Amino acid sequence: MKRLLVLYMSRGGHTARVARVIMESVRAEGHECDMMDINEAVHESVDWDRYDLVALGAPVLYGTYDKGFFKFIDDHATQIEAKPNSFFNLSVVARTPEKATVEGNRYMQKFLELSPWKPKDMKVIAGKVNYPAWGWLDTLAIQMIMKMTNGPTDKNSVIDYTDWEDVKAYGRHLITLAK
Repeated sequence: MKRLLVLYMSRGGHTARVARVIMESVRAEGHECDMMDINEAVHESVDWDRYDLVALGAPVLYGTYDKGFFKFIDDHATQIEAKPNSFFNLSVVARTPEKATVEGNRYMQKFLELSPWKPKDMKVIAGKVNYPAWGWLDTLAIQMIMKMTNGPTDKNSVIDYTDWEDVKAYGRHLITLAK
């Protein structure tokens, strides 16, 4: 039996939901899996020796990643790189097939440019538009991005682009990477 850890950063809760589905898919295969928010990991610490693989996930926010996510990677790069590892990002632009690949997703490429950690495995996951849950400033900013990328701009739109079966398959894929 393998033991995996899914570390994630979530702002609106969607990345947390993705992390939970990954964890549940691993457990459904008879393996152990924990999930932990990055902020919790910072305050509670991580017992890295307990895990056979570490997956980290973060949403793309306004075209980039939260600085706290990069700080966590900087602070724990040695522990992350010592194990099989994977990185997944969530972005609404990944709603189109050409932008749902590591090579075609500019935000994954941006992550690789900015991060001192070079993940051994990577996954792009389409995110969720949820205008009603966002404040007016976030709504306006996202609407501008959506207009540029031919996405939905109706402030009442709630559209989940996430392929949940693919997320479950990613969880099963992680098991194959664990030693």
